[in-house]
Amino acid sequence: MCDKAAKSIPSVESHLRAKIIEVPEAIYACSGIKIKGKRIKSILFSTDVAIIRNHNADAVLAVYPFTPELVIARTIIDISTVPVFAGVGGGTTSGKRSIDIAFNAELLGAYAAVVNSPTSPEDIAAMAEAIDIPIIATVGSSLDDYKRKVSAGAKIINVSAAAATPVLVRQIRAELGADFPIIATGGPTEESIKQTVAAGANAITYTPPTNAEIFADMMARYRKGLKSGH
Repeated sequence: MCDKAAKSIPSVESHLRAKIIEVPEAIYACSGIKIKGKRIKSILFSTDVAIIRNHNADAVLAVYPFTPELVIARTIIDISTVPVFAGVGGGTTSGKRSIDIAFNAELLGAYAAVVNSPTSPEDIAAMAEAIDIPIIATVGSSLDDYKRKVSAGAKIINVSAAAATPVLVRQIRAELGADFPIIATGGPTEESIKQTVAAGANAITYTPPTNAEIFADMMARYRKGLKSGH
């Protein structure tokens, strides 16, 4: 019988795949959000397929500053071992095109459709009629009319307000109530993540180091090994 009081978690590692990107421990203090029965606390913000294959986050946030393409969504969904929240536009790409991308992303297996901050409540309402997966509405400031977007059909708010994120999360939590799902950027440190969780975020997005940064660290260790004769 499992001892409920025990906190030890056995770990089984692979020799060849031991090096992965691990999200900060502070994220696990949040409550998480259940989507299709899966509890999601940590969300990796990346479209790099190599990084998406080598991390321990609960989900992937696949948004990028270009026109959304289904070939990108399909590739990420196919290679990901965890749920993917797919960016479907809402800024430059809007209206029917954005709705069609969201519908097709759902058919490809996306767990949610992420719309950009400029997305109108009208587009969100039309998208909500067309798709079954939840719409995640990104909010960048307190000037964003997030309450109308929620009324239109957004099921989750994604707060991305840089240093002001904890303040905005606290404001949204106070206005939308204790049970509304909020995702938020955690910031660069354990302390900033703790502040965002304390403000009321249910799940935290984490931006991993780039391939170039990982390679720089790896090459530094390789060079050190050559100098020491190993």
